[in-house]
Amino acid sequence: MKVSVVIPVYNEKRYLPVTLKRVVETGVVHEVIIVDDFSTDGTRDTLEGLKGELSSPTVDIKVFYQERNMGKGAALRKGFAEVTKDIVIIQDADLEYNPLDFPKLLEPIQDGRADVVYGSRFLGGAHRVLFFWHMCGNRLLTLFSNMLTNLNLTDMETCYKVFRTDILRQLTLTSDRFGFEPEVTAKLAKLHCRIYETDISYAGRTYEEGKKINWKDGVAAFWHIFKFNIL
Repeated sequence: MKVSVVIPVYNEKRYLPVTLKRVVETGVVHEVIIVDDFSTDGTRDTLEGLKGELSSPTVDIKVFYQERNMGKGAALRKGFAEVTKDIVIIQDADLEYNPLDFPKLLEPIQDGRADVVYGSRFLGGAHRVLFFWHMCGNRLLTLFSNMLTNLNLTDMETCYKVFRTDILRQLTLTSDRFGFEPEVTAKLAKLHCRIYETDISYAGRTYEEGKKINWKDGVAAFWHIFKFNIL
């Protein structure tokens, strides 16, 4: 089974080159799809150079540009539409998530046990010690989501979600920003997919280092959980 990685990008000139290099160097990826969400920090100017530098006969790197800033969910929808391989991994453009975890994430799908795999930051993997209230917020959002989906996830808001492509094609996704996470979880639950979790490492960023999600996104996530599970 061949693997596609979708990377939504917004103002990540500092981190994207290292992230993309790490993705390619895993040796398990066949296609990388980068969707730039109208970056204004020079990211767009570096993308074609990175594509030429890191593309190879075994890894096809494709770059797409949004015409205006639309949000992570919208960038992911664009990337999903361009996928041509059997399995899809979501990778953030920063360095919070480590592509060295790819083999662990892929295993339950490749051996036929799972349709979807979530990489959990709360299952014991090495992690940077940072914001207490962010952790509480993530756990509360996961609890609320679990109550409505009847799943027992430990980390609904994780970036690392891995899908069989044929399962992903069955989802009609609409969220433009960070509502993607509760939306995709609700819709996977309604499909009765076989969902697995595995531990991952996590090196969270501070806001000074470029972290973008904030308390307003957390409040909106509660609405998205209710909307996609109940309405």
